[in-house]
Amino acid sequence: MSTLIAPERLSTAHRLFDVRMGPGAADAYRAAHLEGAHFVDVEADLSGDASDPSHGGRHPLPELRAFCERLGQLGIAPDTDVVLYDDAGGAKAAARMWWMLRAVGHERVWVLDGGLDAAVAAGWPVSPDVPTRIPAAPYPAREWSKPTIAIEALEAALAEGATLVDVRSAERFEGRGEPFDPPGGHIPGARSVPLTENLDPSGRFRAPGELRALYEAELGGAAIEDVVVSCGSGITACHTLLALEHAGLDGARLYVGSYSEWSRSGRPTERS
Repeated sequence: MSTLIAPERLSTAHRLFDVRMGPGAADAYRAAHLEGAHFVDVEADLSGDASDPSHGGRHPLPELRAFCERLGQLGIAPDTDVVLYDDAGGAKAAARMWWMLRAVGHERVWVLDGGLDAAVAAGWPVSPDVPTRIPAAPYPAREWSKPTIAIEALEAALAEGATLVDVRSAERFEGRGEPFDPPGGHIPGARSVPLTENLDPSGRFRAPGELRALYEAELGGAAIEDVVVSCGSGITACHTLLALEHAGLDGARLYVGSYSEWSRSGRPTERS
């Protein structure tokens, strides 16, 4: 199981990737990034066609073949030691790339615990220099091997008692503020467990035992295979999937379309 790596354990043998997201992410990378890190564009590299968010949400998975080709272009081969970081403790969107790499069978991948700030504090140098990229062959994967669920199957699963965890903030879950996917609220039957619960006050992930106790209490005894994790558009849900695996609770399904798809599909939403 590969989940997290402490910044103190980073070495030049690791291939670093900067997975910050948002309108200014590329500019921030060009200004300063961890020395040796390559930039990954969430929209271009980790997402598919989002022209109709009512079918797949704002960040659908790319076609498998396209993603495998992109991994090769990024220089990632099956024996590459990959470390991913962002500036939000893995939530934007290092955990999404971690999940996608694990989903194509790549085992040697870790999210940098504490992210950019923790690495700088640990003494890793920053630089504006873009390292030379050495391409590899397209990644040899034939399927997504991590479990996902489509909107129709989710609807049926919820009717049969599946547990849906929404990792967005309580404000968004309750419908008090929704900047991306009106109308605000949540999928009926979902329970709110904000991803911030995964982190300690320093911004690092809580210990595996703490996370296990948290989620065993929140899930109310549900089998992990019956758990679905969602967010706004399938990015931050991966942060909780990472936390679950770090806690030894692997097997929950990702609803990739998440609230961005559900809220546009004509299905009911709730506020609380």
